[in-house]
Amino acid sequence: MGASWVHLRRCLSCGHVGCCDSSPNRHATKHFRQTAHPVVQSFEPGEEWEWCYEDELFAEHRPAPPEARL
Repeated sequence: MGASWVHLRRCLSCGHVGCCDSSPNRHATKHFRQTAHPVVQSFEPGEEWEWCYEDELFAEHRPAPPEARL
């Protein structure tokens, strides 16, 4: 489309990758509105979080403590 994107989001229902709401085209939100797939995950390196459009909830993943990895 020729527009620049700011951050990418991946749909956890189907894997669609779209740009965030800080980008001009807001493809991730448009995808949710078209499909009702509610949860996206950051597709940016080093970011471990998810967002639910339906519930407007944010969840950040944190590494498990070493004793939990056994």
